Amino acid sequence: MKLLLTSAGVKNASIQDALVGLLGKPIAESSALCIPTAQYGHPDIGPGEGAWRFISGRSHLPMCDLGWKSVGVLELTALPSIPEELWVPKVRETDVLLVSGGDALYLCHWMRQSGLADLLPSLPDTVWVGLSAGSMVMTPRIGQDFVGWKPPAGGDDTTLGVVDFSICPHVNGEGRPGNSMAEAESWAADIAGPAYVIDDETAIKVVDGNVEVVSEGHWKLLTP
Repeated sequence: MKLLLTSAGVKNASIQDALVGLLGKPIAESSALCIPTAQYGHPDIGPGEGAWRFISGRSHLPMCDLGWKSVGVLELTALPSIPEELWVPKVRETDVLLVSGGDALYLCHWMRQSGLADLLPSLPDTVWVGLSAGSMVMTPRIGQDFVGWKPPAGGDDTTLGVVDFSICPHVNGEGRPGNSMAEAESWAADIAGPAYVIDDETAIKVVDGNVEVVSEGHWKLLTP
């Protein structure tokens, strides 16, 4: 799987160019499935208007409104109750998965429960575009500062570990919405591994283990 891990979606031309490069064809010729699941577990979002805005492309965070050939919905909480033959072929056929922000641990839980996490290694050509929690879920840990929803059986801050670094998104500087660099550095002190601090104009591209930062803004790599 090819990864484009963003803080706030496809916010600028550099990130969009990276996306097109990963797709290997224009967006207008590419099919997408959007995954709104992470929003339901976040106390400030939940179900309702936020999920609808993401799915319908009316969010201020560019993902579903980029001009795709087609856009469908893959709701992970529904998948355990339906046969795999109804959804697995659709995932295999699509070019890109657009994964919303929200609660990373809730998303991680339903990726595992639904079987999507197990399916990912068999999708080498599929592009995963994560937004905030949709990016963080691919890391080994999210850090205690980002722990909100917790699984019924308990657990810690570990996520899928598809990549070997953590991500602190929305580090947008003093006086702007999001996290400050001081808060990000405090968060990183609890992460036992490398961590990228990125603003909303930055994304991290990962292909075959090779990591490239794509940015028209600010970012920093923090190491233990």
